[in-house]
Amino acid sequence: MLLTKSLNGMGALSGVLMKRHLKTRYGRFSDLLIEARRKSGLSQEAVAERLGRPQSYVSKCESGTRRLDVVEFLEFMEAIGSDPLAFIKKLN
Repeated sequence: MLLTKSLNGMGALSGVLMKRHLKTRYGRFSDLLIEARRKSGLSQEAVAERLGRPQSYVSKCESGTRRLDVVEFLEFMEAIGSDPLAFIKKLN
């Protein structure tokens, strides 16, 4: 609500810039997720097995087709043996 009011007062351009920023951040998240998995030496199939999910789940998470909530993100990081805080610092 607060964000909507702020954007309405700032004009359409601000809304476009906000969407572009979020889109780039989601893209960066996907890139870092793939990088972290590859750095762990695990395939999508191996991560999926650790998570008890199909390989397509990992693929969709990495492509950004499926967005992870906080709990899922932590589970993903645990499955690949990666530090979630270090990941988030890279994202910022």
